[in-house]
Amino acid sequence: MTTLAAYATAQSVKLQTYAGRPATVNPPTAFVDAIRETIVYVGHMMQRTVQADIVFVHGSFDSADAADKKDAFVDGFIDYIRDSGFHAASASTSLGVVSTEDDPTWVPDWLGRDNGGGRTYYATRITLEGYQGD
Repeated sequence: MTTLAAYATAQSVKLQTYAGRPATVNPPTAFVDAIRETIVYVGHMMQRTVQADIVFVHGSFDSADAADKKDAFVDGFIDYIRDSGFHAASASTSLGVVSTEDDPTWVPDWLGRDNGGGRTYYATRITLEGYQGD
């Protein structure tokens, strides 16, 4: 969450950020949608790899303007993580973007209609991966 907020501040974007699925969606919004972790043991050493899927909701529909803004935002976020977020999780943990996927028909299916549920949004899912070894 700190990394998302820092990127938004660096880019002067009024990005709403949530550690989980939000109760309302008011783009631009970013939230942690899922977290996975794999643990590998090599002798007595343990290597942990954590992946977090972050959903960035750009707007309420897919248009050339929204796509251009999304491209600039996502490219900037990837560069930000590469340049200044490498040790964002901790001094001994690397952090990087490992995948992105656009979803021009994303719907927050857990929300009621009054809070944005049922609406179609233009979103991007970005997977961040953190690696830490003992």
